[in-house]
Parts: sequence; structure tokens; C-alpha cells
Amino acid sequence: MFEMDWIDLFIVVLASFRITHLLVIDQIAEVIRNPFIEVVTKENAAGEMEQFIEIKGTGIRRFIGLLLSCYWCTGFWVSLGVVLVYSLIPVSLPVFLVFAVAGAAAILESKI
Repeated sequence: MFEMDWIDLFIVVLASFRITHLLVIDQIAEVIRNPFIEVVTKENAAGEMEQFIEIKGTGIRRFIGLLLSCYWCTGFWVSLGVVLVYSLIPVSLPVFLVFAVAGAAAILESKI
């Protein structure tokens, strides 16, 4: 079993947060999501416009669409990937550090 000190854990947690946010929410990753989900805007009974996510396709395409429409689901798989990469390829830590700094900045920005 591998060991992880608290600062590496902190980096991995923030990196997982930021990568998940990138995949599920950020506009720059729409090109990744577009084959699997579509954001549809409809008017509700009160006359307000609401956005809904419609999952495209069947089979694996639908599965990936469901995954990319769920922050919690994607977060689990991203976290699993980050931990595996960290444990198998220790030189990946600087890349995760960049994502961690971006994640911390996003959290700070949303709280200000």
C-alpha cells in the first residue's frame, strides 16, 4: 500500500475537484460533453426560462452522458483516476498541483 502525506492529499483533493468541475461545468469542455448531453432551455409555467440536460443516445453513449451530467458521479471517477495516477506515476504531482491551485482559486473566487 502506498503512503500519502497530508499536503499531497490536499493537492489530490483540490485537483480532483478542479478536474471534475472542468469536465462537468466549464464551458471550455462543452466540446467533450456535446456528443453525450444537450442543454435545452424551456419556458416554465411562470414564464421563466429554465435549462435542462437531455441525455443523448443509448448504451455507452447514454452512460457517459449520465456520468457527465452528474457532478457527484463524475467526481468519484475523476478522484479514482487521480489517486491511481498519483500512486503509479509520482512525477504527476506537479500537474495535479496546477489543478489544485486552480481549484483553490475557484473556491476563493466563489466565496468573495
